[in-house]
Amino acid sequence: MPSQERRYVITFGCPDRTGIVAAISSFLADAGGWIVEAAYHTDPDTNWFFTRQVVRADSVSYDLPALRTAFADVAARFAGPDGSQPAWRIADTGQRRRVVLAVSKEPHCLYDILGRVAAGELDVDVRAVIGNHAELGPITEAHGIPFHHVPFPAGSPQAKASAFERMRELVDEHDPHAVVLARFMQVLPPELCAHWAGRALNIHHSFLPSFMGARPYHQAHLRGVKLIGATCHYVTADLDAGPIVEQDVIRVAHGDTVPDMVRKGRDIEKIVLARGLRWHLENRVLVHGNRTVIF
Repeated sequence: MPSQERRYVITFGCPDRTGIVAAISSFLADAGGWIVEAAYHTDPDTNWFFTRQVVRADSVSYDLPALRTAFADVAARFAGPDGSQPAWRIADTGQRRRVVLAVSKEPHCLYDILGRVAAGELDVDVRAVIGNHAELGPITEAHGIPFHHVPFPAGSPQAKASAFERMRELVDEHDPHAVVLARFMQVLPPELCAHWAGRALNIHHSFLPSFMGARPYHQAHLRGVKLIGATCHYVTADLDAGPIVEQDVIRVAHGDTVPDMVRKGRDIEKIVLARGLRWHLENRVLVHGNRTVIF
């Protein structure tokens, strides 16, 4: 995204058939589009076709609204025989991506994202950090980012519902491209999952569902696990079961203690979350059902 000329990123998915690539290529050629990246994939299980096309914005004869309007006519030609409609998006890299982070007490994912932003490695506008505890306020504010403490009282469903409504207000104020649950230890209600569908990203360790509940690292240590992993996924109403964006693992040695395992787990969580967030913001993730295509 940074240090490049402005580009338009087109992502497109539809039921597979002949002529899709030709239609998109012809449309872009007629618009003067200079293609700098192109990727394609057909899923044989669903018979859907996916593509990601990147063109130089200065080469296209349309402005962005006109490009979207014109491309909609091309996309409409590829509806499925069962009435299924193509899914597509055109993003502008000239528009800096907005992000809101949600945290609890664990700082590693927050530190990592803020550090990448401060170093210029992740070119995003972190508009706000929301915490259900106040502990991470000072580090957030040290980076010049507003911190909002929204308590979630235990044992009061009405108070928790009010807290989620306040959280929704704070997030929606910024209309972010991504809502990142950076070890936010609250389960989003279904209505918020639906409201932020395709934008809310979560990170969790790989011990689910084998080691559930409290002290999962202690449980894993007693079992003698040899791998610790992490999963970055989109948030849905099905807890920790949304479309997966990225996963990775790190090895555990026989001499590792529980604190060693916790440290390794935090390392892999922050790396996986950073990758998933970057791919999402670069429009490299196409979601189809509960699966993803990553270009």
